[in-house]
Amino acid sequence: MGAKIIGTGSCLPATVVTNDDLAKIMDTSDEWISSRTGIRERHLVKEETTASMSAEAARRAMDNAGITAEEIDLIIVGTLSADHVTPSCACEVQAQIGAKNAVAFDINAACAGFMFALNIANAYLQTNTYRTALILGAETLSKIMDWNDRSTCVLFGDGAGAAIVRAEEGSVGVLAFDQGSDGVKGGVLACEGRSNNNPLVETSKELAYVHMDGQEVYKFAVTAVPYSLQKTIQAAGLTVEDIDYFALHQANIRILQSVAKRLKAAEEKFPISLDHCGNISAASVPILLDEMNRKGMLKPGMKIALSGFGGGLTWASAVIEW
Repeated sequence: MGAKIIGTGSCLPATVVTNDDLAKIMDTSDEWISSRTGIRERHLVKEETTASMSAEAARRAMDNAGITAEEIDLIIVGTLSADHVTPSCACEVQAQIGAKNAVAFDINAACAGFMFALNIANAYLQTNTYRTALILGAETLSKIMDWNDRSTCVLFGDGAGAAIVRAEEGSVGVLAFDQGSDGVKGGVLACEGRSNNNPLVETSKELAYVHMDGQEVYKFAVTAVPYSLQKTIQAAGLTVEDIDYFALHQANIRILQSVAKRLKAAEEKFPISLDHCGNISAASVPILLDEMNRKGMLKPGMKIALSGFGGGLTWASAVIEW
Protein backbone atom coordinates (compact mmCIF):
# COMPACT_ATOMS: atom_id res chain seq x y z
CA MET A 1 0.00 0.00 0.00
CA GLY A 2 1.51 3.30 -1.08
CA ALA A 3 0.51 6.85 -0.11
CA LYS A 4 0.57 8.67 -3.43
CA ILE A 5 0.01 12.33 -4.32
CA ILE A 6 -2.75 12.23 -6.95
CA GLY A 7 -3.54 15.95 -7.27
CA THR A 8 -2.23 19.41 -6.39
CA GLY A 9 -3.63 22.91 -6.13
CA SER A 10 -2.61 26.37 -5.00
CA CYS A 11 -4.03 29.83 -4.45
CA LEU A 12 -2.21 33.16 -4.31
CA PRO A 13 -3.80 36.50 -3.36
CA ALA A 14 -4.82 38.69 -6.29
CA THR A 15 -2.63 41.62 -5.23
CA VAL A 16 1.01 41.52 -6.32
CA VAL A 17 3.52 43.71 -4.45
CA THR A 18 6.84 44.22 -6.22
CA ASN A 19 10.16 45.24 -4.73
CA ASP A 20 9.70 48.63 -6.37
CA ASP A 21 6.36 48.98 -4.57
CA LEU A 22 8.09 48.35 -1.24
CA ALA A 23 10.79 50.86 -2.11
CA LYS A 24 8.09 53.53 -2.08
CA ILE A 25 7.28 52.91 1.60
CA MET A 26 10.66 51.93 3.07
CA ASP A 27 14.39 52.38 2.54
CA THR A 28 15.04 49.52 0.14
CA SER A 29 15.30 48.78 -3.57
CA ASP A 30 14.66 46.02 -6.07
CA GLU A 31 18.42 45.52 -6.44
CA TRP A 32 18.95 45.26 -2.67
CA ILE A 33 16.21 42.67 -2.20
CA SER A 34 16.65 40.58 -5.35
CA SER A 35 20.45 40.36 -5.16
CA ARG A 36 20.33 39.07 -1.58
CA THR A 37 17.25 36.84 -1.76
CA GLY A 38 16.19 36.20 -5.35
CA ILE A 39 12.75 37.67 -4.54
CA ARG A 40 11.25 40.23 -6.93
CA GLU A 41 7.59 40.20 -5.92
CA ARG A 42 5.14 38.58 -3.53
CA HIS A 43 1.36 38.30 -3.18
CA LEU A 44 -0.30 39.96 -0.17
CA VAL A 45 -3.87 39.52 1.00
CA LYS A 46 -6.50 42.24 0.95
CA GLU A 47 -9.82 40.41 1.24
CA GLU A 48 -8.46 36.86 1.22
CA THR A 49 -7.90 34.87 4.43
CA THR A 50 -5.83 31.84 5.32
CA ALA A 51 -8.98 29.70 5.24
CA SER A 52 -10.37 31.11 1.98
CA MET A 53 -7.05 30.60 0.18
CA SER A 54 -6.82 27.09 1.63
CA ALA A 55 -10.32 26.21 0.47
CA GLU A 56 -9.62 27.44 -3.07
CA ALA A 57 -6.33 25.53 -3.21
CA ALA A 58 -8.21 22.45 -1.98
CA ARG A 59 -10.86 22.79 -4.70
CA ARG A 60 -8.17 23.03 -7.36
CA ALA A 61 -6.39 19.98 -5.93
CA MET A 62 -9.62 17.97 -5.87
CA ASP A 63 -10.31 18.95 -9.47
CA ASN A 64 -6.77 17.96 -10.45
CA ALA A 65 -7.15 14.61 -8.67
CA GLY A 66 -10.65 13.98 -10.03
CA ILE A 67 -12.23 13.41 -6.63
CA THR A 68 -15.14 14.89 -4.68
CA ALA A 69 -15.07 16.44 -1.21
CA GLU A 70 -17.11 13.53 0.16
CA GLU A 71 -14.20 11.18 -0.62
CA ILE A 72 -11.82 13.03 1.73
CA ASP A 73 -11.30 11.28 5.07
CA LEU A 74 -8.63 13.51 6.56
CA ILE A 75 -7.73 17.22 6.35
CA ILE A 76 -4.47 18.54 7.82
CA VAL A 77 -3.41 22.17 7.50
CA GLY A 78 0.14 23.23 8.28
CA THR A 79 0.01 26.88 9.31
CA LEU A 80 1.32 29.37 11.85
CA SER A 81 -1.10 32.10 10.76
CA ALA A 82 -4.61 30.68 10.97
CA ASP A 83 -7.45 33.18 11.04
CA HIS A 84 -8.67 32.05 14.47
CA VAL A 85 -7.29 30.39 17.57
CA THR A 86 -10.36 28.20 17.19
CA PRO A 87 -11.91 26.86 15.02
CA SER A 88 -8.88 25.48 13.26
CA CYS A 89 -8.17 26.41 9.67
CA ALA A 90 -8.69 22.75 8.73
CA CYS A 91 -12.21 22.77 10.18
CA GLU A 92 -12.96 25.99 8.27
CA VAL A 93 -11.74 24.34 5.06
CA GLN A 94 -13.87 21.29 5.81
CA ALA A 95 -16.95 23.51 6.06
CA GLN A 96 -16.14 25.58 2.97
CA ILE A 97 -15.54 22.63 0.63
CA GLY A 98 -18.21 20.34 2.10
CA ALA A 99 -15.89 17.51 3.19
CA LYS A 100 -18.47 16.17 5.63
CA ASN A 101 -16.78 12.78 6.08
CA ALA A 102 -13.35 14.12 7.07
CA VAL A 103 -11.60 14.61 10.38
CA ALA A 104 -9.74 17.94 10.37
CA PHE A 105 -6.98 19.54 12.40
CA ASP A 106 -4.07 22.02 12.15
CA ILE A 107 -0.39 21.57 12.94
CA ASN A 108 2.28 24.23 13.46
CA ALA A 109 5.75 23.29 12.30
CA ALA A 110 6.33 26.68 10.66
CA CYS A 111 8.02 26.39 7.25
CA ALA A 112 8.12 22.58 7.55
CA GLY A 113 4.36 22.42 8.25
CA PHE A 114 3.28 20.93 4.92
CA MET A 115 6.01 18.31 5.13
CA PHE A 116 4.99 17.33 8.66
CA ALA A 117 1.39 17.08 7.41
CA LEU A 118 2.51 14.81 4.58
CA ASN A 119 4.27 12.46 7.01
CA ILE A 120 1.27 12.36 9.34
CA ALA A 121 -1.07 11.62 6.44
CA ASN A 122 1.30 8.95 5.17
CA ALA A 123 1.26 7.24 8.58
CA TYR A 124 -2.55 7.27 8.72
CA LEU A 125 -2.85 5.93 5.18
CA GLN A 126 -0.23 3.22 5.65
CA THR A 127 -2.19 1.84 8.62
CA ASN A 128 -5.48 1.89 6.68
CA THR A 129 -6.97 4.34 9.16
CA TYR A 130 -7.96 6.61 6.27
CA ARG A 131 -7.79 6.30 2.48
CA THR A 132 -7.85 9.85 1.10
CA ALA A 133 -6.20 12.87 2.71
CA LEU A 134 -6.17 16.57 1.86
CA ILE A 135 -3.00 18.22 3.15
CA LEU A 136 -2.29 21.92 2.96
CA GLY A 137 0.30 24.54 3.78
CA ALA A 138 -1.29 27.98 4.11
CA GLU A 139 -0.15 31.32 5.48
CA THR A 140 -1.15 34.95 5.85
CA LEU A 141 2.28 36.07 6.97
CA SER A 142 1.70 39.72 6.11
CA LYS A 143 -0.38 40.15 9.26
CA ILE A 144 2.51 39.20 11.55
CA MET A 145 5.23 41.23 9.83
CA ASP A 146 6.68 44.48 11.11
CA TRP A 147 6.47 46.56 7.93
CA ASN A 148 9.07 48.95 9.33
CA ASP A 149 11.67 46.15 9.51
CA ARG A 150 13.05 46.02 5.98
CA SER A 151 15.39 43.14 6.79
CA THR A 152 12.47 40.80 7.46
CA CYS A 153 9.19 41.97 5.93
CA VAL A 154 10.49 42.03 2.33
CA LEU A 155 11.06 38.28 2.44
CA PHE A 156 7.55 37.03 3.02
CA GLY A 157 4.30 36.57 1.13
CA ASP A 158 0.84 35.03 1.50
CA GLY A 159 -0.75 32.00 -0.15
CA ALA A 160 -1.86 28.38 0.13
CA GLY A 161 -0.93 25.08 -1.48
CA ALA A 162 -2.67 21.71 -1.33
CA ALA A 163 -2.19 18.07 -2.24
CA ILE A 164 -4.50 15.08 -2.33
CA VAL A 165 -2.80 11.97 -0.99
CA ARG A 166 -4.44 8.58 -1.47
CA ALA A 167 -3.60 5.05 -0.32
CA GLU A 168 -3.38 2.90 -3.42
CA GLU A 169 -2.57 -0.79 -3.79
CA GLY A 170 0.47 -1.37 -5.94
CA SER A 171 1.61 2.27 -5.89
CA VAL A 172 4.84 3.50 -4.33
CA GLY A 173 4.27 7.14 -3.41
CA VAL A 174 6.35 8.15 -0.39
CA LEU A 175 9.65 6.25 -0.50
CA ALA A 176 11.34 7.67 2.61
CA PHE A 177 10.96 10.43 5.17
CA ASP A 178 13.09 12.32 7.67
CA GLN A 179 12.09 15.02 10.13
CA GLY A 180 13.55 16.74 13.16
CA SER A 181 13.59 19.78 15.37
CA ASP A 182 15.97 21.84 17.47
CA GLY A 183 13.97 23.81 20.02
CA VAL A 184 17.12 25.13 21.68
CA LYS A 185 17.67 27.41 18.68
CA GLY A 186 14.01 28.28 18.22
CA GLY A 187 14.52 31.90 19.25
CA VAL A 188 16.40 32.77 16.06
CA LEU A 189 13.08 32.84 14.18
CA ALA A 190 10.11 33.61 16.38
CA CYS A 191 6.86 35.48 16.88
CA GLU A 192 5.21 35.81 20.28
CA GLY A 193 1.55 34.91 20.73
CA ARG A 194 -0.98 36.95 22.66
CA SER A 195 0.16 37.68 26.20
CA ASN A 196 -1.57 36.58 29.38
CA ASN A 197 -4.60 38.65 30.29
CA ASN A 198 -6.04 37.68 33.66
CA PRO A 199 -6.66 39.59 36.93
CA LEU A 200 -3.31 38.46 38.35
CA VAL A 201 -1.09 39.69 35.52
CA GLU A 202 -0.30 43.12 34.15
CA THR A 203 0.03 42.67 30.43
CA SER A 204 1.23 44.63 27.44
CA LYS A 205 -1.26 45.19 24.64
CA GLU A 206 1.47 45.72 22.04
CA LEU A 207 1.27 43.53 18.95
CA ALA A 208 4.07 41.03 18.42
CA TYR A 209 5.75 40.58 15.05
CA VAL A 210 8.13 38.09 13.49
CA HIS A 211 11.78 38.64 14.33
CA MET A 212 14.63 36.73 12.79
CA ASP A 213 18.38 36.33 13.08
CA GLY A 214 19.01 35.84 9.38
CA GLN A 215 22.60 34.66 9.72
CA GLU A 216 21.70 31.96 12.22
CA VAL A 217 18.76 30.78 10.13
CA TYR A 218 21.01 30.61 7.07
CA LYS A 219 23.66 28.57 8.91
CA PHE A 220 20.98 26.19 10.17
CA ALA A 221 19.43 25.72 6.72
CA VAL A 222 22.62 25.10 4.74
CA THR A 223 23.69 22.47 7.27
CA ALA A 224 20.47 20.69 8.25
CA VAL A 225 18.82 20.53 4.82
CA PRO A 226 21.60 18.78 2.85
CA TYR A 227 22.08 16.33 5.72
CA SER A 228 18.36 15.57 5.90
CA LEU A 229 18.06 15.16 2.14
CA GLN A 230 21.08 12.86 1.94
CA LYS A 231 19.70 10.76 4.77
CA THR A 232 16.30 10.49 3.12
CA ILE A 233 17.67 9.72 -0.34
CA GLN A 234 19.84 6.95 1.07
CA ALA A 235 16.88 5.55 3.04
CA ALA A 236 14.95 5.39 -0.24
CA GLY A 237 17.76 3.30 -1.74
CA LEU A 238 18.68 6.04 -4.19
CA THR A 239 21.54 8.43 -4.93
CA VAL A 240 21.46 12.19 -5.49
CA GLU A 241 21.85 11.50 -9.21
CA ASP A 242 18.60 9.50 -9.17
CA ILE A 243 16.56 12.52 -8.06
CA ASP A 244 14.82 14.30 -10.94
CA TYR A 245 13.85 17.43 -8.98
CA PHE A 246 14.41 18.94 -5.55
CA ALA A 247 11.27 20.85 -4.47
CA LEU A 248 12.51 22.79 -1.46
CA HIS A 249 11.07 25.43 0.82
CA GLN A 250 11.49 28.77 -0.90
CA ALA A 251 13.33 30.81 1.72
CA ASN A 252 16.26 32.36 -0.11
CA ILE A 253 17.98 31.72 -3.44
CA ARG A 254 21.37 31.57 -1.71
CA ILE A 255 20.16 28.75 0.53
CA LEU A 256 18.96 26.77 -2.48
CA GLN A 257 22.26 27.34 -4.27
CA SER A 258 24.24 26.27 -1.21
CA VAL A 259 22.16 23.10 -0.79
CA ALA A 260 22.68 22.23 -4.46
CA LYS A 261 26.42 22.75 -4.10
CA ARG A 262 26.68 20.63 -0.95
CA LEU A 263 24.71 17.81 -2.59
CA LYS A 264 26.75 18.19 -5.79
CA ALA A 265 23.49 18.43 -7.72
CA ALA A 266 22.75 20.65 -10.71
CA GLU A 267 20.95 23.87 -9.85
CA GLU A 268 18.60 23.15 -12.77
CA LYS A 269 17.09 20.42 -10.60
CA PHE A 270 16.00 23.06 -8.04
CA PRO A 271 12.95 24.86 -9.48
CA ILE A 272 12.00 28.13 -7.81
CA SER A 273 8.87 30.10 -7.08
CA LEU A 274 10.38 32.55 -4.59
CA ASP A 275 11.06 35.10 -7.33
CA HIS A 276 7.31 35.74 -7.69
CA CYS A 277 6.01 34.38 -4.36
CA GLY A 278 8.60 35.18 -1.72
CA ASN A 279 8.81 33.00 1.38
CA ILE A 280 5.33 31.66 2.25
CA SER A 281 6.46 29.41 5.10
CA ALA A 282 4.36 26.20 5.18
CA ALA A 283 2.81 27.01 1.79
CA SER A 284 6.10 27.20 -0.14
CA VAL A 285 6.58 23.51 -0.94
CA PRO A 286 2.98 22.72 -2.04
CA ILE A 287 2.74 25.90 -4.14
CA LEU A 288 6.00 25.02 -5.90
CA LEU A 289 4.87 21.41 -6.37
CA ASP A 290 1.59 22.59 -7.91
CA GLU A 291 3.40 24.94 -10.28
CA MET A 292 5.66 22.10 -11.38
CA ASN A 293 2.69 19.78 -11.83
CA ARG A 294 0.70 22.27 -13.93
CA LYS A 295 3.69 23.07 -16.11
CA GLY A 296 3.94 19.38 -17.00
CA MET A 297 7.33 18.98 -15.36
CA LEU A 298 6.34 15.92 -13.34
CA LYS A 299 6.08 12.58 -15.13
CA PRO A 300 5.03 9.18 -13.74
CA GLY A 301 7.95 7.38 -12.13
CA MET A 302 9.99 10.52 -11.47
CA LYS A 303 11.77 10.72 -8.13
CA ILE A 304 11.16 14.04 -6.33
CA ALA A 305 12.92 15.15 -3.14
CA LEU A 306 10.93 17.55 -0.97
CA SER A 307 12.20 19.51 2.02
CA GLY A 308 10.78 22.13 4.37
CA PHE A 309 12.78 23.93 7.06
CA GLY A 310 12.41 26.93 9.35
CA GLY A 311 10.91 28.14 12.62
CA GLY A 312 11.05 25.83 15.59
CA LEU A 313 13.67 25.12 14.44
CA THR A 314 12.14 22.31 12.36
CA TRP A 315 12.97 20.42 9.21
CA ALA A 316 11.47 17.56 7.21
CA SER A 317 12.39 15.85 3.95
CA ALA A 318 10.76 13.21 1.79
CA VAL A 319 11.48 11.33 -1.40
CA ILE A 320 8.40 10.49 -3.44
CA GLU A 321 7.75 8.71 -6.68
CA TRP A 322 5.36 10.65 -8.88
